[in-house]
Amino acid sequence: MDPWAPLAARAGSAPSSRLPAGPEGAVVDRLFRGAVGVATGVALAFLLLPIVAIFLQIPPGDLVSALGSDAATDALRVTAETTAIAMAAILLVGTPAAYWLATRRSRLRDVLVTLVELPLVLPPAVAGIGLLAAFARLGLLGGTFDALGLEIAFTKIAVVFAVVFVASPFYVRTAIAAFEGLDPALPGAARTLGAGPAKVFLRVALPLAAGGLGAGSALAFARAVGEFGATIMFAGSLQGVTQTLSTAIYEQFDADLDVALAIGALLVASSAVTLVSFKLLVRWRSDSRSPTLFAPSPPPSSSR
Repeated sequence: MDPWAPLAARAGSAPSSRLPAGPEGAVVDRLFRGAVGVATGVALAFLLLPIVAIFLQIPPGDLVSALGSDAATDALRVTAETTAIAMAAILLVGTPAAYWLATRRSRLRDVLVTLVELPLVLPPAVAGIGLLAAFARLGLLGGTFDALGLEIAFTKIAVVFAVVFVASPFYVRTAIAAFEGLDPALPGAARTLGAGPAKVFLRVALPLAAGGLGAGSALAFARAVGEFGATIMFAGSLQGVTQTLSTAIYEQFDADLDVALAIGALLVASSAVTLVSFKLLVRWRSDSRSPTLFAPSPPPSSSR
């Protein structure tokens, strides 16, 4: 049954207050369509112009040569290394954590999910100063790491820590939604057949949630590659050591604008590929025409 049918019937029986269907109504319709078109065009132009300008400000030949500079290649290497390590940590820790949170129903669970989401809304500067307060030499755990001969702040490890801190909530929250969207009858059937919690997780939940987990990985990867604020505060921007693609743009803005533009173009291309991958994975996960980022889509209706 159409949920809007009662409302439509009520509106049809109500006294007519519609705009005139004559010339005045046609003028109003044209004005409305024109206003919507102008608003849409302005919004798209405002969003796309800065992206297009990056590619227009540097010729293709200069773009290629700038990407081959030491600053760009060093930043790409550091970004690839730290992002790979960070993503491995996020997947290894975040997946079972998301599964546990998705299968619990309690006030404590709600509090824990809120804490997981908190870094999503923290200003980057707060994330950076928090990491310094926790892991720097004079921080809460600095003495412990110092006794072990480990230095965290302003090293490549700090880049990994910063990336994990800011990117993991994107994965964990999406993974929670993926696990919550599973048909509970399937894990239940596996348990009745004698499967333990580990086998249910590995053989049932993980394969069924693969699309959602992949979408969460794409989101986390995009956030990891673009991380700037927490990284530059906690790890610095030393070329070849802690300077990532994002911090290299900041450093090269005054030194060599072409290199900064070239790195920006590379990140735009990477972001576009990641966004398309995310949408494809979400579509694979669900037949919903309007998938959301964090809410599980309703299960497809079965016809008998």
